[in-house]
Amino acid sequence: MNPFQKNDSKETLFLPVSTEEVPPQPPSFPKKPSPKICGSNYPLSIVFIVVNEFCERFSYYGMKAVLTLYFLYFLHWSENTSTSVYHAFSSLCYFTPILGAAIADSWLGKFKTIIYLSLVYVLGHVIKSMGALPILGGQMLHTVLSMVGLSLIALGTGGIKPCVAAFGGDQFEEKHVEERTRYFSVFYLSINAGSLISTFVTPMLRGDVQCFGKDCYALAFGVPGLLMLIALVVFAMGSKLYRKPPPEGNILNQVVKCIWFAISSRFKNRSGDNPKREHWLDWAAEKYPKQLIMDVKALTRVLFLYIPLPMFWALLDQQGSRWTLQATRMNGNLGFFVLQPDQMQVLNPFLVLIFIPLFDLVIYRLVSKCGINFTSLRKMAVGMILACLAFAVAAAVEIKINEMAPYQPDSQEIFLQVLNLADDEVKITVLGDENNTLLAESIKSFQNMPHYSKLHLKTKSQNFHFQLKYHNVSVYTEHSVEEKIWYTLIIREDGESISSMMVKDEENKTTNGMIAMRFVNTLHEEVNVSLGTDASLIVAEDYGVSAYRTVQRGEYPTVHCRTKNEDFSLNLGLLDFGAVYLFVITNRTNQGPQAWKMEYMPANKMSIAWQLPQYALVTAGEVMFSVTGLEFSYSQAPSSMKSVLQAAWLLTVAVGNIIVLIVAQFSGLAQWAEFILFSCFLLVVCLIFSIMGYYYVPLKPGDVQGSADKQTPQIQGNMINLETKKTKV
Repeated sequence: MNPFQKNDSKETLFLPVSTEEVPPQPPSFPKKPSPKICGSNYPLSIVFIVVNEFCERFSYYGMKAVLTLYFLYFLHWSENTSTSVYHAFSSLCYFTPILGAAIADSWLGKFKTIIYLSLVYVLGHVIKSMGALPILGGQMLHTVLSMVGLSLIALGTGGIKPCVAAFGGDQFEEKHVEERTRYFSVFYLSINAGSLISTFVTPMLRGDVQCFGKDCYALAFGVPGLLMLIALVVFAMGSKLYRKPPPEGNILNQVVKCIWFAISSRFKNRSGDNPKREHWLDWAAEKYPKQLIMDVKALTRVLFLYIPLPMFWALLDQQGSRWTLQATRMNGNLGFFVLQPDQMQVLNPFLVLIFIPLFDLVIYRLVSKCGINFTSLRKMAVGMILACLAFAVAAAVEIKINEMAPYQPDSQEIFLQVLNLADDEVKITVLGDENNTLLAESIKSFQNMPHYSKLHLKTKSQNFHFQLKYHNVSVYTEHSVEEKIWYTLIIREDGESISSMMVKDEENKTTNGMIAMRFVNTLHEEVNVSLGTDASLIVAEDYGVSAYRTVQRGEYPTVHCRTKNEDFSLNLGLLDFGAVYLFVITNRTNQGPQAWKMEYMPANKMSIAWQLPQYALVTAGEVMFSVTGLEFSYSQAPSSMKSVLQAAWLLTVAVGNIIVLIVAQFSGLAQWAEFILFSCFLLVVCLIFSIMGYYYVPLKPGDVQGSADKQTPQIQGNMINLETKKTKV
C-alpha cells in the first residue's frame, strides 16, 4: 500500500518520500552502530520518537479540544471573538513550522531544535494553565496569560512539527527502506491515537471535575501540559541512541531567492532590447543553476493548484469552534452514554482511522473496477463537495435547533411568569397604564406554569398594575418592568393577605449544555445549599431568592442543606441539558423541608447525535482531499522541492483559518446563514479548482525523476542534501 495513504489528514504534511526517488547516496552524517529492536532492522531510538509524538499530539489536541469553551465561558468572550481567536491560534500553529524548519536546517539541527522548542512548548502550557486558575487575578490577567501561553504553544508545536517525523526517518539506514515506510505508518498511528484519546479525555476533565466552584479548565489544560513534559523527557532519554545529522541549509530560502531574482530581473529588463524568454523563471539563469530553475518551474505548476485550497481548511477546522458551539445547544444524552459538547470532536480522528482503509481498500477499488478514472484531482474535488454537504447539513441542524429554542422578548416586550406560593388559588389581572386588561388568569397554589406570557410595552420601561384576588381579599400592587427581559412574579402569603415581588430572570441563559438553577426559601431561617464541590449557595429566609448557579447535567437525589438549627437534604431529581430550574424550599408536610421543582426553560430537545452526519461527511471529504492532495503534490514535484511543498501546504491551512477569523468578525450573519455562506464559497472554489484541474497536464513519475537524473555531479550532490531533509518543512 502507498505509504501516503496510511496517514491521516491532520499530519499529511509530513509524509515520507520513498528513497527510491533518487539514487542511493551516502548519508550526510557519520554512520554509527545503532541498537535494534529485538534483532530486527528497526532502530531502538524510534521507540522514544513515537512515544514522544503520541504524548505531544495528546497535549496539543487535548488542549485545543476545550479551548473554544474556555474562551466563551471562562474569559466570557462572545462566540464570534472566541471563534476568531481559536482560528488565529490555529493559523499561527501552521505559520511557525517555517521558522522551526529554518532553525533546524540552518542553525541547530533537528535534535536541538526539538529539545529547545519543546521547552518553550512546556512553558506555554504552564502559563496557559495558570491563566485558567480563577484565584489568580482577574479577567485581564487571565487573558494576558492565555495569550502568552498560546503564543508559546504555537511556537513550540509549530516549530517541532516539521522536525520530529523527519528525525525519525534519519534513524534508519538507507538500505532499510521498507522498515522506514512502516515506521511512518506507526508514527501516524500514534498521532491519531493521541488525538483520539485526548479529545475524549480532556472534556471529561473539564466538565466532570469541579475546581474552585466551576468547570476545571486548569486541570483540562494542566494534564496536556504534563503530557508534553513527558514527551520532552522521553525524547531526551533517547539522546545517546540517536543519529543526529548536522544542519544542511534551507532549500526554501533558495527557492524564494530564485523566484525573487527572476521577478526583479524581468522588471529591470522590460525594454524590447532584451530577447524574450520562454518562461519568466528563465530570468534567474544569470545567477542560479539551470537545474534549480527547472525544479522551481515544476514547483510553481503545483503551487498554482494550491491557490483554492485554503477554503477547504476554513471549513474543516471549524469542528473545534462553530460546531462545538452548536453542540452546546444540543442534548448529549445518548442513553448509554452522556457526551460533553466538546467531546464530539473525537468523531473526527475516530472516523479517520476507519475511512482511510475503507476508501483505500474498498471504495477506490470499486470505482476503479467500474471503469471510472478517479484521478487525484477528481478525488480532491469530490472531497470539497463532501465538505460543502457537511456544512449544508450543519446549517439544517442549526435551523432546527433555533426552531426548538424558546423565543426571546423583542423590543418593547417582556415575558412574564406568575408563581403562586400561597396556600390557595389566586386570580391575577395585569392592567396597563390606561387600566386596560393585558392578562387575566387564575393560578392554583404551586401550579407549574407551562410557559411565559408575552406583554407589550408602550416604551422601553413601563409600570404595570396588578390586581390579585385571594379568598375574599383584593390586593393592588404596581411593578416597573424593562423591555427584553424575562420576569417572574412571585405571590406569597402575608398573614391573612398576600403580597408579591417581581424577580428578573434575565440571567437564566444556560451555558455549555449545563443547567442553571435558583432557589426560593419559604422557611423562616436562612438556608445554606451545598451543590457538589461548589461553594455553598446561601438563600435568605422568608422568601429570599438566590442568584443563579450552573451545574452539570445529572441526577441530584441528595443535596445537603443546613439552617441554623438543623441539617437536611433535598431531592432535586434529574437536571437535564440546557434547562433552567426554580426550586422552592418548603416545609408544608411532616416529612421535613422539601424542594418543589419548576422548569423555567425546557431542556435541549435535539440530540447531539444529529451532528454525526456532518462529521461523517467532512471526515470523508478530509480523507479524499488531504491525503490525496499531498500525495498528488509529491508525485508532481522534483525531489528537491518536497520540503518547499510541505511549507506551502502548511500555509494553505494557516490561510484557511484566517478566512474563518475574518468571516466570524465581520459577517454579522446568523449561524445557519454563515454555514450556508461557507458551503457556497467552497462550492464556487471547487468549480474553479475543477476547471484548473481540467487544464492541468500531470507529469508522469518518469518525467519528474528524469529531471533529477540529468543533473551535473555538483548539483546532484546538493540534491542529496535536499532529499535528506525532504520532510523538514
